[in-house]
Amino acid sequence: MILKQGQIIDNKWNVVYPIKENPYAESYRVEDESGNPYFMKIYRLKNTPEKLIEQGDVKEIIWSLAIKHKNIISLVDNGGYNNEEGECRYMVANYFSGELLSEMLQREGKIDPKAATKIFIEMLEGLQYMHNMPGGCLHNDITPTNVMLSSKTGGTAELIDLGHVSQCFMGTPPFDTADLDPRYASGQSFIGKYDERNDIFAATGVFYTMLTGRVPWDVEFTPEMTRKEKIKIVQKARSEKSEINVDDIEDEKLKNIILKGLSLGYNDRYSSVEKLLSDLIEGDESDLANEIRSKLKAMQDEEDDPFGDSPFNLPDDSAPGSFRSQAASETSADVEVKRGGGNGFADIAGMDELKDMLRKRVILILQDKELAEKYKLTPPNGMLLYGPPGCGKSFFAEKFAEETGFNFILVKASDLGSIYIHGSQGKIADLFKKAEENAPSVLCFDEFDAFVPSRSGDLGSNQAGEVNEFLTQLNNCSKRGIFVIATSNRPDKVDPAVLRTGRIDKQVYVPMPDETARKLMFELYLKDRPCEEIDSEALAKKADGYVASDISYVVNEAATIAAFNHENITQELLIKTIEGIKPSINKELLKEYEEMRDKMEGISRSNSLPHIGYR
Repeated sequence: MILKQGQIIDNKWNVVYPIKENPYAESYRVEDESGNPYFMKIYRLKNTPEKLIEQGDVKEIIWSLAIKHKNIISLVDNGGYNNEEGECRYMVANYFSGELLSEMLQREGKIDPKAATKIFIEMLEGLQYMHNMPGGCLHNDITPTNVMLSSKTGGTAELIDLGHVSQCFMGTPPFDTADLDPRYASGQSFIGKYDERNDIFAATGVFYTMLTGRVPWDVEFTPEMTRKEKIKIVQKARSEKSEINVDDIEDEKLKNIILKGLSLGYNDRYSSVEKLLSDLIEGDESDLANEIRSKLKAMQDEEDDPFGDSPFNLPDDSAPGSFRSQAASETSADVEVKRGGGNGFADIAGMDELKDMLRKRVILILQDKELAEKYKLTPPNGMLLYGPPGCGKSFFAEKFAEETGFNFILVKASDLGSIYIHGSQGKIADLFKKAEENAPSVLCFDEFDAFVPSRSGDLGSNQAGEVNEFLTQLNNCSKRGIFVIATSNRPDKVDPAVLRTGRIDKQVYVPMPDETARKLMFELYLKDRPCEEIDSEALAKKADGYVASDISYVVNEAATIAAFNHENITQELLIKTIEGIKPSINKELLKEYEEMRDKMEGISRSNSLPHIGYR
């Protein structure tokens, strides 16, 4: 192994455990200084095939740095590492927070057509972005195992594994093909032709699997088969039945899309994602369909006016990393607006006191304008959720937005970064403008101490200016239909001027979950999974000291093991999993947070709330 458990890389990445390896690359679960999980992939350069290297660096890292889209896994860091085995290059991405599409299919068999169509559209939007990058690029490995349904974004589909990304070509593939699944590949790729139609074919194949619960042409493989053997089986199945079986797909529109998308004739298939999306949203008047329709129209306008700005097509000098693309984004906050919907507080285990308080003192005023006017009640401006990491602060903020029916915008510090002087200030102003345009909205700032650090420290003039910009935008923003929720593990680092009435009005400590809350969490996370009889009360006792993220991780780990063995999740498996995973928060750290709570409540007693949350 290149790395060892407990090893610290570049003073910020703690190696937790290995995930998998091959002769030239290894992947690990790592954590940052706050204990947040990430995925690290590290390459031994001396063993990495030349076709995976470009200008001295790994192609996957180069492409991952260039690609940035909400439906494609994002790279958060990269760097070099040297040991006795020589020079290595690593990349760090967001950890798989949620489940793979393949896991959902294994659990449910097939997916409701409406839900499947939403996932399909999100996959296509990711592909659309890649295909229309300057010079164009292909994913080349679209399968159910490479689609992640991220829990951080409410199940939004993200394409993962960029290890086979390339531009269009004909000939010897510039990547390893041994791990590609030929059931989701077009016949043209078997002879070395890779283009947009191959990606579209594969994505349609995944859509077919979602709708029917079967792989295309019902082809099955055994573990010991070579890629050549697998291709022969696929080719034989397709030659015996040239058209895919769509008898069990009831929707005629979806049936025709599958037949065209999986046509074995090269010229009979969709030539572009735009044409497939147009057919997919035909007759659909949902918000998602209308949003796609607007983007397609903007793209058509771009073709008519090559100097216009298209959401899908970038001019050549707007390539990732170019000066023009950076300058254009200087004052634009690239964040996603999540529209209303969802289950709200019903998805949160425990925290009943906090939920009840917010319904009475915040949500009622926000939702009932007539009542607020009658009693001359001023809408609250925002609140700070603080406490130990992993207790569900950001998740609670999202569920609060669902409970109110407001739009939700999640903002991380990296979303407002800029290499330009005062560039971040412009992004802050743009962000609040976007929230106002989508009012009523909940604007959630994750890791708030990174946005507004105390100006009593050694801040540069730019950072101090950014804090001042925040103070200006926060002033009575509720009047613009914006409710701010800030989350932080270190509220003592937040500038005190932010935590006053008229800005962040309320401050709430979110502590560790008690036994009752842990019991409810196990029941919530195990819901709708294949389980034998589970004693959630015993699990809650066993998981004493575990936070919400720990319990979620325990259940996902146990579910992954059970899925691999095609077995139900058992009490014994869950207990064994708990014993193998240490809690994120130790007693010393918990004591620090409780002292921090006492200090915060002492300093800001006038506008803080009592200890609320898990007890």
